[in-house]
Amino acid sequence: MKRLIYQVSVGKPSKLYKHCINSVSEYCDKHDIEHYVLTKPKLRINPNVFTSNRSEGASRLGYLPIFEKENAFDLLPEYDQIAIIDSDIYIRPDSPNIFEDFGTDKPFGAVCEREMPITQKYAQKIQNYSRMQYQPLHGKKGADFKPNNLGYEFFNMGLMLMNQSFYDYINMPAKDWVTQNEFQPFVDGIGTWKWSTDQTLLNYFMKTRKVPVKHMDWKWNGLYSANKKISECHFVHFFLKDLLPERGENVEQLMEQI
Repeated sequence: MKRLIYQVSVGKPSKLYKHCINSVSEYCDKHDIEHYVLTKPKLRINPNVFTSNRSEGASRLGYLPIFEKENAFDLLPEYDQIAIIDSDIYIRPDSPNIFEDFGTDKPFGAVCEREMPITQKYAQKIQNYSRMQYQPLHGKKGADFKPNNLGYEFFNMGLMLMNQSFYDYINMPAKDWVTQNEFQPFVDGIGTWKWSTDQTLLNYFMKTRKVPVKHMDWKWNGLYSANKKISECHFVHFFLKDLLPERGENVEQLMEQI
């Protein structure tokens, strides 16, 4: 099996990013997985200046870095399996091979947030978040976000797994895929999507195209400060960097807390 872990780190990386990316590199060496870190933007996706609701700061680089992850779609024909992992995810040295757990049955895999053992505080947060992001999309083009008392079903796209079969759903160059007219409201940050990342777009795509998604175990995407069992997680996701102690620059302290 030809496997790849793809990451994006454009601009000057923080101490936390360097530490996390290094953990991924060591993990790849251990499990015979190729590792690639994109350091220069390729897609350079930018909101429409006439319709965008994004803040000026969101496009301070002249493009939206978050959509650079989708460059990995262009590599799918070359690999059996690809994982896209955010640069703020730390992998424990003894973690098993995620691709073995993913398998080959489903074209896509990710962790559903409402299936994580999260704190009550964070549960309330994602109830509100999911309502704002996905209630307007529920039922559109047959999309079923399966609302319940925990909110709407969505996957945290900080960790994405793809079998080569997923390319059958993309079936075009990554830039053409992201810049489809249908997706422009997500890129422009219209309405409640003002602060959205590629996560809303991707969840919408999965639902409207009826992509079979494997619900990966929560241990593969442990949200730091939100997951009640963070010590049991293989991958620790230091999301919401602005809320981390010292914005995540005190890496030694963070490692002690997990």
